[in-house]
Amino acid sequence: MPRPMLVVVDVQERLLKILAASARRLGHAVVLTEHYPKGLGRTLPELRGLLDGVEPMEKTAFSCGGVPGFIDRLRALDAGPVVLAGVEAHVCVLLTALDLIAAGFTVAVVADAVCSRRRESLELGLAQARQAGVVVTSTETLVFHWLGRSDSDAFREINKLLKE
Repeated sequence: MPRPMLVVVDVQERLLKILAASARRLGHAVVLTEHYPKGLGRTLPELRGLLDGVEPMEKTAFSCGGVPGFIDRLRALDAGPVVLAGVEAHVCVLLTALDLIAAGFTVAVVADAVCSRRRESLELGLAQARQAGVVVTSTETLVFHWLGRSDSDAFREINKLLKE
């Protein structure tokens, strides 16, 4: 049965920490990308620490879908739905979402865990994603959906992160 997967697109702080920690704690697969790390640098050390063992896929294509092997990797991990977080909402995140929709995946974008340099670009990227059939959600909504209930050790651990 397909399982949720978090794809962190080109994050090179707080909400991404919650998503990464929650995905790892709940056993969801995580894929990490870095756009042209030679020129733009590597993923933030704080995030890399939470995703220990997850090797970033380097890319120069704006969409992760343009990276050889990316779609195959998601299929091999039985991804569904694919949750996107990262930067920039109106370019790499949006184009990845569109490619994933075209490839038959169910896609969600976490609105408070994506950003763009300009507010207008963020809003346009999220609007275009919605028009294409992407679910736009929030970190808390997603994490509580993943948890399903409050009577577990996972809830108690993750709830502490939400309150920080």
